[in-house]
Parts: sequence; structure tokens; C-alpha cells
Amino acid sequence: MIVPRRVALRSLFALAVTAFTGGALGRVATRPDRPGSEGARDPHAFDEMYRGHRLLGFSGPGGGPTALVDGRPLHLMRCADGGWVSPIDHYESCPTPLAATRAAVDELGTARLSPLAGAHGVPTDPTGGSPRGVHA
Repeated sequence: MIVPRRVALRSLFALAVTAFTGGALGRVATRPDRPGSEGARDPHAFDEMYRGHRLLGFSGPGGGPTALVDGRPLHLMRCADGGWVSPIDHYESCPTPLAATRAAVDELGTARLSPLAGAHGVPTDPTGGSPRGVHA
């Protein structure tokens, strides 16, 4: 039995389409959730207004938490007890990055966060601001 060329080409085309579609769908099904997509599970995600400051948190490079207070970075450090502290309020260990960010805002009051508070090892501000990152 001889298979006509047209039937053979249709079969090869259908096989190629099936293989490509299956491969593409397999990659989509196993892709991790993107931040902001429905079902995303970012353990460090928060976005809220707290005492007049906008707090935003997400997983940064390497999976560690990144926190922003009014758009300015707030450095968070992990404690030996598993809690979190910031350079603004590093006397009390907080259970989550959100709690540590709120504690920093409690210390800030109505002041704005210094741009230097995002750096590890906050230096004394030469303009007379607080070495804890608080500016009036």
C-alpha cells in the first residue's frame, strides 16, 4: 500500500503541531506564579496604609523581604530568634517583615524615612538628622 504524499505531509504537520502544543502547555503548567497574578504566594507581600504611611513589601532578590515606606527602602534584618528588625527600631524582634515595618513607622511618627535607612549600617547623617533614619 502506497501512501499519497498529501496524506503523509498532513500527518507530519499534525504530529509537529501536537508536539509543539504539548511542549508549550507543559512549560506554562509548570511555571511558578508571577507576583500580582491570581494565586501568587509571595510570603513577604503586603500593601497597606499605616499611620499615614504607605507600606509595601515583597520578596526581593534571593527571596528575602524588601520593604518600602512611602516609596523609600527600609532595610530589614533577620534575628537569631527568627524575627525581623530594622535600623529604625532594632530593639524589639518582630515576628514578620510587616510587623517590623510597622514598628519602624511607629518610631517614625510623622517624619519621613531617610534615604539612608535602606542601607545596611546606617551612617550618621551630616545634615543633622538622626542616625536612626528619622528626619523631621
